[in-house]
Amino acid sequence: MQKRNVISTKALAYCAMLTALSVVFARLIGLMPSESSRFSIEAVPIFLAGMLFGPVLGGCVGFAADFVGCLFSPFGYNPIFCIPPILYGVFAGLMRPLLRKQVSIWRLVVAFLLPVVFGSILYQSATLAYMYYKDGPFFEGFVYHLSTRSVQFAVTLVVDVVVVYLIFKAKLFERMGLWNPGKDETK
Repeated sequence: MQKRNVISTKALAYCAMLTALSVVFARLIGLMPSESSRFSIEAVPIFLAGMLFGPVLGGCVGFAADFVGCLFSPFGYNPIFCIPPILYGVFAGLMRPLLRKQVSIWRLVVAFLLPVVFGSILYQSATLAYMYYKDGPFFEGFVYHLSTRSVQFAVTLVVDVVVVYLIFKAKLFERMGLWNPGKDETK
């Protein structure tokens, strides 16, 4: 007989809670100085979902958090902007074997750096330049968004890494039975 992978009720409930936390962190606690930048720790719950439950559920949490969060945004939903949140969950899940060995500041930086650089900085800068400057100076718009988003995500990268590190240093997920270092088990 073939064994089927089924998402447990426990994993589904935790992913729903992490999705809700991401929405709250993005829309209610974050600082939004302009329509194209936001300082928040919204990526932390998405990253945790990928780290705890794997890349598929992490990506689903990223998509759901972005979709639900846009319902509370005056800008509405645009599917081209959902790629970066998905990448946070997927890359955290892909880095899970490395992080199972040891959750350190530098391993977390590596795990966060890939979605930050490729998703939040490069991809998002290009899509924002396309949205706002498609009829005008696209390259100048791209450079503008690239420079402002680089500063924004340099700050949020440090904050996100420190928050996740402190959560794991407190052994919160070990006590909850969600994280067992050194043993890779699928949820």
